[in-house]
This record gives sequence, C-alpha cells and structure tokens, in this order.
Amino acid sequence: MSAECSSYLNADKVLVSGFSCPRTGGDARAVYCCGFQDVKYCCDDPHSFFPYEHSYMWWLSVGALVGLSIAAVVLFAFIITVCVLCYLFISTKPHSKLDTGLSLQMA
Repeated sequence: MSAECSSYLNADKVLVSGFSCPRTGGDARAVYCCGFQDVKYCCDDPHSFFPYEHSYMWWLSVGALVGLSIAAVVLFAFIITVCVLCYLFISTKPHSKLDTGLSLQMA
C-alpha cells in the first residue's frame, strides 16, 4: 500500500515537489500522506496531524500550569488583602452615631 503526496507550497512559499509514501530510506510503516496544505509528510496513522513527537505538549502544559498557579496565588493574596482591609475598616469604625447638631424634637 502506498499514498501520493501532491506538490505544495511550504510556509516560505517554496514549491515542494510531490512524493510517494513510504519514502525511500524512511519508515516502511509510513504509508499515508499526512499534514496540511503547507507541510506534508509520510506517516503510519492517517489521522496524524503533526510530523513530530508530542512531548513538547507536556512542557507546554507544565509551563501553563506553573503560570496558572502563580496567577492563582497572586489572585488569592489580593482577595485576602481586600478582605483584611475591609474587616479593619469596618471594625475600626466608631459604633456610636455622630451628633449632627440638629434636634429632631418638636418645639
């Protein structure tokens, strides 16, 4: 079984000529033509989308988790600070009513 990858323009607008899968000297199991309009390659899974290992995704997710964790800590610290300041404002407020100087009694 083999597949034909048609010619295409890569991201640099350079014409890449068509080729058949599997490629000479390549993996014999890579019998499908995979990829996008600007990059095509031979693969062994017809539903494959990337010509490289997915290990980079792990580092991307670790970086995203670290960033989200830092953002969550900063947000949590901000909320705690606002709550403490509100409590201090309310607790130090005088509890007695201030005298406005106006008498509300009928003369």
